[in-house]
Amino acid sequence: MTAPGEQPPATYLDTASSEPLHPAARAVLEQALEAGYADPRRLHGPARNARILLDNAREATADALGVRPDEVTFTPSGTHAVHLGVLGLLAGRARHGDHLAASAVEHSSVLHAGRWHADRGGSFSTLPVDSLGRVLPEVAGSPAVIAVQSANHEVGTVQPVAVFAGAAPVFMDASASAGRLPLPEGWDAAAASAHKWGGPAGVGVLLVRKGARWRNPFPTDDRVEERATGMENVAGALASAAALQAVVAERAEVGPRQHALIDRLRHGVAAIEDTEIVGDPVDRLPHLVTFSFLYVDGEAIVTELDRRGFAVASGSACTASTLEPSHVLAAMGALTHGNVRISLTRETSANDVDRLLAQLPGIVADLRAEAGL
Repeated sequence: MTAPGEQPPATYLDTASSEPLHPAARAVLEQALEAGYADPRRLHGPARNARILLDNAREATADALGVRPDEVTFTPSGTHAVHLGVLGLLAGRARHGDHLAASAVEHSSVLHAGRWHADRGGSFSTLPVDSLGRVLPEVAGSPAVIAVQSANHEVGTVQPVAVFAGAAPVFMDASASAGRLPLPEGWDAAAASAHKWGGPAGVGVLLVRKGARWRNPFPTDDRVEERATGMENVAGALASAAALQAVVAERAEVGPRQHALIDRLRHGVAAIEDTEIVGDPVDRLPHLVTFSFLYVDGEAIVTELDRRGFAVASGSACTASTLEPSHVLAAMGALTHGNVRISLTRETSANDVDRLLAQLPGIVADLRAEAGL
């Protein structure tokens, strides 16, 4: 029981924004900080130690994702990896055209890269999606590059990436699914973000397939690897790789358990009047669900749940700073207000889900009553 006036313990249900640091990452990070401080490009002993750690991180990441070590580059963030991936493929295809076609439900980092490209004389358009948030396979014209995410970060729907292979080089934002699901086939460059799978923040991963036409779209420096920007976060990269390996090793157990808990949530929320559950109910990320409550403000629900010890996100805002309606939900034709996104940790239990379901109906009813409904 929580004493009067005491804040209840937080039940964290926002891993789609950032996963808590995985125990495997924590153990490695502390050790790597002691040995991985030197510049891995230098020739002295501490630098060679850092190079060994960085190479180990690259090999472990490649093994976990099913790619080659020389296809892996660590970046300062997932957003930077996205920008390098999208714009680098466009730079490599300059002789073939300048048109980028991206699904309308891509993460904002992809859309921002497209608009940045258009502002500099390129061409950018979006591909429509169906009511489940799945991108439609028809592509008009002959784009130079197609951007299709592996799975949607707001509603969880898995995307048919392989369908677009051969139409043009494919960039895939895999941030929502990396580690949780095997990478699909059909992409030429991809990006992921370590804090999404329980690695430390500030580590992104850029994947460029061997043989893909990719050129660095930004000013370069004197580092050996053309895709890297500045000195790598060696300790962070190694901790991220350790977390990724652990998540991949656990997913045969964790994934089905989370999938069942999300089904439990979907069933329970569906009993609340005037509620819409969005995204594919089956072909989806195992740990995530978004639902919309008619006549209720999503941020108000988030605030009430936070008061009661549940940390969740609102799908009604693309970013917390702008509070603009979600472009993902708008593209799907779904409600863009009154949305709540739940994303489970590896430790979320059935009891956590049941406690949340016990709170939601009363919160929604009270907020509707306050609105005079």
